[in-house]
Order: sequence, then C-alpha cells, then structure tokens
Amino acid sequence: MSIPKRHPYDFDPTYGLGLADLRAIRPPREVEGFDAFWQARYNRALAIEPSPSLTRSPTQHPKWLIHDLSYTSTDGFRIGGWLLVPHHGNVRRGLVVGHGYGGRDRPDLDLPVDDTAILFLCFRGLSRSSRAPISTDPDWHVLHDIDKPDRYIIGGCVEDVWVAVTVLNTLFPGTKGHVGYSGISLGGGIGALAIPYDDRIDRGHLVVPTFGNRPLWLTLPTVGSARAVQVYGHSHPEVQETLRLFDAATAATRITVPILCAVARFDPAVAPPCQFSVANALPIEDCNEIFILDAGHFDYPGQAAQVSALMAKVGNLFGTP
Repeated sequence: MSIPKRHPYDFDPTYGLGLADLRAIRPPREVEGFDAFWQARYNRALAIEPSPSLTRSPTQHPKWLIHDLSYTSTDGFRIGGWLLVPHHGNVRRGLVVGHGYGGRDRPDLDLPVDDTAILFLCFRGLSRSSRAPISTDPDWHVLHDIDKPDRYIIGGCVEDVWVAVTVLNTLFPGTKGHVGYSGISLGGGIGALAIPYDDRIDRGHLVVPTFGNRPLWLTLPTVGSARAVQVYGHSHPEVQETLRLFDAATAATRITVPILCAVARFDPAVAPPCQFSVANALPIEDCNEIFILDAGHFDYPGQAAQVSALMAKVGNLFGTP
C-alpha cells in the first residue's frame, strides 16, 4: 500500500477515512423526477441524426487505422474526436471513451482490446469540441448554464455519449448491443449518468468518477472543478437542488450491466467518499468489480503496477463478446 503521506494541500485528501469507512458510504436521497429527467433527455438524444464525418489521420500505427472524427450531438453541437478501427480482424464490439477535465489531445493507442472500433470523443466545449462562449477552463466549464437544469452543460456531455453510441452503431451495425463505455474523473461521472439509461451500452469502466453524492461533494475540501462549484454555491444555494439531478451515485443505483469501477483512497480533486458513493451504489452482482487505487489525481509509488493490473482487467472486461 502506497497511499501518499506528503502532499501540498491544506486538507487531508483521505478525509481521515479508512477503507471500511469508505465502503460503508451510501448514495444520497434521490430527488423526485430523476428518472423522468434523464429518460426524456435520452429519448431526445436517440432521435439525433449524427451525420458522422471521418478523415484519415496522418498518424500511423501498426494495430489501428486512425481517423479524425466529428458528429452532430444534441442542440446541433458538433463533437470532435477520433475513431480507431483495427487493421486486421472484424469489428465485433464498439467502445466509447470519455476523458477527464484535462481534455484530450490524442487517442490512447494502447488500450488492451481487439476486434473493437474505439470512439474517443471530446465532450462539448472541450478540446476538439471547444466552442464559444463555453470556456475550456474546467472551473468555468463546470459552471456553464448550471442555473438551468435543462441546459446545464453536464447534461449535454451525457447526451454526447449517447449520440456517440449511435455513431458506432451506424458505422458498424455489428456493434449493436455490444458497445462499452470507459471514462475517468469527469468522464467517469458522465459515464455513471449515461449508462443506466442506454440499453445499447452493455458494460462500463469508471475510474475515479466524479459527481457522486452531490450533497457531500459540495461540502468536502477539494481542488479543481468541484471547488469552483462549491464557491458558486456559497452565493447560489439553490444550486444544491439542481445538482441532485446530476448525481452519479443516484444514477449508479440504476446500472444493470457489468461495471469495473476503480476508486481511490486519496484524491485531492475528486473526494474519495464521493467516488465510493458511486461504487457502493452499484447493485451487488457477481459481474461488478471494485478496484482500489491508492491515489487519484496524484502520482504515488506503486502507481505503475496498479495501473497495469487495472488495464489487465479492462482487457478482460471489453474483450468479452
């Protein structure tokens, strides 16, 4: 075990909680109308004609044909990203990959999957999907239209995932019913919100997911985008009710497909109690697995070995037909 002992923060990123304490945390009380809110958004996203555009990337790789990709999501928002198609074999599965608030400037070329078309999207407003007036600064992006639940940008990011599934199913009809989702941090929270309402997604991988247990999320010392929302909430207390509609732990109670959820015991950016709220909300089934990391959003001894072990499990999860 190599949980960091030294760090530059004026708070304890373990919050003084042991593993037993973290595993005992339960999801918050859900807001009325949670399912209706998300089901309506999903129905809207499902009706979108994404009109994907592909251009061969100059980047060469022995395993993958790499394409620059764009498609139309809800609100006419054009989403940018990449599509990886295997050089050899048949495409039997699809995989949508999200990203954290650091954005994404290139696809990950060493994911341990075969016979899979991988769609790396950039969430609206970020990286290849940047567009004025949305700020690419995480502290401002996370606040975009936060006062309007039906327009809040996090909901739009969830819709971007659903439309990405449509893109894969359109380009590769054999992926229907065989699409997975993988996301870290921001992408982990987005995935927890997206997966339960889209029965086209048959498994998921969530790493240090944010947006879990919003009442707690708003109170724990933290850095980054969560801190920005906390500061906003001091002068706009009504945001607490809005954020209950965007609670990844509440959504996770609805997930019925296999999930590999990696959560950290030390994390200055996504408080571990909130990560574990998501993991603990998953239905108790043999098909779900919780992987414990010593730390998230922070380098630590033993990190490479833990990431390697996690990647082996990712390969097993998404390598299954």
